[in-house]
Amino acid sequence: MSYYLGLSILSNNPGKNPLNAEARRILSELANRPIAENDITREKQGRPFFTNRDIQGKASDFNISHSGAIAAVSLVNGRGIRTGCDIELIRKRTRAREIAEEFFSIPERGYINFQDRFDEKRFYEIWTLKECFIKLRGLSVFDMAGIPSFIREGVFFFDTSVSSPLTFYLYELNNAGERYILATAIEGAETEPEIHWFSPVTPVAGASLPCISIAKIKAALNPAETVSPKT
Repeated sequence: MSYYLGLSILSNNPGKNPLNAEARRILSELANRPIAENDITREKQGRPFFTNRDIQGKASDFNISHSGAIAAVSLVNGRGIRTGCDIELIRKRTRAREIAEEFFSIPERGYINFQDRFDEKRFYEIWTLKECFIKLRGLSVFDMAGIPSFIREGVFFFDTSVSSPLTFYLYELNNAGERYILATAIEGAETEPEIHWFSPVTPVAGASLPCISIAKIKAALNPAETVSPKT
């Protein structure tokens, strides 16, 4: 099976649903075939999926996210395998402390308040990991408080065992002086993402997107409960 992560600067060209068009463009690049608007539909909770659940005869799943000027798409091929992703521009957020107090665990809040200072970058690391899990499972933001902690004793750790292989990947991206945090996940298989960069429809000379790996978080597998993830 394969796991791809496609990244792109959003096009400034006006048009209807520019993000949807950009997401389909990235998916087309990753899948090596055109992805039409009617190839994608949504579950009741709003999670997008391929209408016929496969690409080129392979069972496939994908997830999309965007923030600021960047769009990200994760795509996985393989039956019974799911993916999720979330990207966030690091910026001041007036309610960040309140959000952390309401939705994050005590270890997570301790990680964010680094050296007695609220660290915006660390806040977004935890936020994107939780959003990534929400989008992987087709949950709601209202479920965030019930998501297991991603910190134990000051280090990244998914603080629960799972019934199917589950791994999270956390990155920092830089684009034209803006910093982003990106979290992706794959459930149902153990594999590393292949990261691809796609320039806008009108290429920017010298376009680049530095990507730094922050963490790989592998959930503990409970053999007694091992089952295939729901698709």
